[in-house]
Parts: sequence; structure tokens; C-alpha cells
Amino acid sequence: MSVKLAVLQNQDQVIAEIKELVDDGKPVGYLFTNAHRVYAEKKYLSDDEDRKIQITLSPWILLSADKEVLVPRQQIITIVEPIDSVKEMYSEKVNGSESNSTDK
Repeated sequence: MSVKLAVLQNQDQVIAEIKELVDDGKPVGYLFTNAHRVYAEKKYLSDDEDRKIQITLSPWILLSADKEVLVPRQQIITIVEPIDSVKEMYSEKVNGSESNSTDK
């Protein structure tokens, strides 16, 4: 399994450890482990400053205790490699590690 970002039919972006499920050599679905929905909000502070994007991760299915979810192939638009900063944020959240940096 590897950490990937999936775009679903409903336009949700979900980051998870994703494993392809195959039957008779054909993909039939995916197993999402520790799935989190990615929220991206653009922040424009002024015309002179660089554009910034605020990223938030939250459990994909808030009321489920399941760590693994089966997703049918038809619900997936695409699966891509997430950018390093989002992958790191996801890893820290799922593994419970905190940054020791005091810089703000």
C-alpha cells in the first residue's frame, strides 16, 4: 500500500493508503486505509503577497470506527501522487507524530 490522493465522483479529494483490488486480472475497487478528506481553501492576503492555500485533513467518514473502507472502482475519477507537504501532513496526523519545531 502507498499513500495516494483519490478524486471521487462527488469531487471529494481523499488521501489514504490505497490498495487496488483485482479480480481475474481486472481492477474492481480499492481499499482505503486511514482515509482523510482533504479540504483546500485559497487565501489571498493582498495583491503584493504570494497566494497561499490552507489545507485541512479530517476523517473521511466521521462517524465510522472502521480504519479500512472498500471503494468501488466506479466511484473513483483518478488517483494521483499527493504533493510532499500534504503527504507529510497526512503521515503526521495518522501516525500521531508532532513536529518539535518552535518556529511560527
